[in-house]
Amino acid sequence: MIKIWESGKYEMKTAAGKTIVVESGPIAAPLEIAGPWEVQFPPGLGAPESAVFDKLASWTTRPETGIKYFSGTATYVKEIVIPDALVGKETSLYLDLGRVKELAEVRLNGKDLGVLWKPPFRVEISQAIKPGINLLEVKVTNLWPNRQIGDAFLLESERITRTNDTTYKKESALLESGLLGPVKILVAERRELSQ
Repeated sequence: MIKIWESGKYEMKTAAGKTIVVESGPIAAPLEIAGPWEVQFPPGLGAPESAVFDKLASWTTRPETGIKYFSGTATYVKEIVIPDALVGKETSLYLDLGRVKELAEVRLNGKDLGVLWKPPFRVEISQAIKPGINLLEVKVTNLWPNRQIGDAFLLESERITRTNDTTYKKESALLESGLLGPVKILVAERRELSQ
């Protein structure tokens, strides 16, 4: 079986030297999953319980100091609508998260689709997706320097982290964090090859 990502005519040679020609009809364009996104934060780490992101951006660009300096795992939640025509036995669908800082755990309609820890941040969703409304949850975990930098502005009694590491100070640069996107659903046509 092969997966075809772009419409066209493809020619392949088998190990035995036989030529196979496959021609693909139109393949649906990627479906971008735009905002708003609800982002939920765990208690006790300085961030609000939840926030709405109109568009995907680094947590460090947010006006809320609890999000700007947040380190840990936050959950992005969004209902996405999938057209009937995208779901079928001849297609494979993939969720592409775009840029993620630093890793993501994906759930679709309650089904765990695993952890993505390096580019491309992409996972097949064909077995979990359905036509109509789908619930997408993406847990994103960043690194902890941003919290250490934020804590440097606080009195010791108000700090979230406790460490003897003094690598990060008030003037240290924040690290991009969160789901940066763009988030898209990619379509591939599945073809069985006969030799």
